[in-house]
Amino acid sequence: MDERLNNLPGTLLPWFAENARDLPWRRDKEPYHVWLSEIMLQQTRVEAVKGYYARFLRELPDIQSLAEADPERLTKLWEGLGYYSRVRNLQAAAKQILAEHGGVFPSDLNAIRALKGVGDYTAGAVASICFEQPVPAVDGNVLRVVARLTGDDRPVNEEKTKADVREALRAVYPPAGQRGAFTQALMELGAIVCVPNGAPDCAHCPVGGFCASRDGGWKLLPVKAPKKARRREELTVFVLRCGDALAVRKRGESGLLAGLWELPNVPGHLTAAEAVEQAEHWGAHPREVLRETRKEHVFTHVEWDMRCFFLDCRETPEDFVWADGQALKNEVALPTAFKKLLV
Repeated sequence: MDERLNNLPGTLLPWFAENARDLPWRRDKEPYHVWLSEIMLQQTRVEAVKGYYARFLRELPDIQSLAEADPERLTKLWEGLGYYSRVRNLQAAAKQILAEHGGVFPSDLNAIRALKGVGDYTAGAVASICFEQPVPAVDGNVLRVVARLTGDDRPVNEEKTKADVREALRAVYPPAGQRGAFTQALMELGAIVCVPNGAPDCAHCPVGGFCASRDGGWKLLPVKAPKKARRREELTVFVLRCGDALAVRKRGESGLLAGLWELPNVPGHLTAAEAVEQAEHWGAHPREVLRETRKEHVFTHVEWDMRCFFLDCRETPEDFVWADGQALKNEVALPTAFKKLLV
């Protein structure tokens, strides 16, 4: 273990007490609130999450209401946040808590980790923040801080590095009563000082006095092993309109965006004539092509290159759900990949 880590609690705790952002999920230590916020914050910016967090808790204020929520309503509450498996796992975990823990969020680390959709990071966050256990929550922010602080040039996206950092931090956790604050202080340092994009604010960094990377070394850290290139897929997407109604349908129950609503689409790029022929095959009987657009959407492992045709149609075949503006606003949650085509 690098000796610099021993200095973290005594340095970070007073800094965090003075500099912590006022975030809605920090106002109490209710496990449901902390858990929900941590799931929402995965792959999502803090500012984007605030509104979703407040709206979600207004409608689903506790674990039981989450477990019993209509899945369609749940997806609508999540619309725009992306990574929809997160909200499906939230509900599955809520049902677990009701069935296995009498509706009370478990305090044992292993029991938290066993909840659907909860990994080491989220389990560590809830266990330390809510239950004062000496368990770190190691995410990209924390890995970056530790790599720069200690000069560690091992790839931070390898599991061995993450496990080593987790154990090294666990060894320096402060006494009970300060552990939740220490976990959040590490997160905060990586979020507002030792930032992911651009130069860190070394002049105002509380650990700058003993950081191995202060004099420019941060430019080389953290190191990341190359990721596998994303797969690229071509799609033709259809905006089929009949009067005020728009055609949507459900995706299959497995694979990307499983079980969510989508605009009708087919693999590959069709010409305008081929798109009209496809819509005719579906029974929509298009009158004309109103316009055409092309957009891309990037997922974690795949990129969609979407060619989109807007067609005015005579018929509303039963293979689709025909949703008006009110339904699209309040009931049908379209993933961003499709919603962006309607702008």
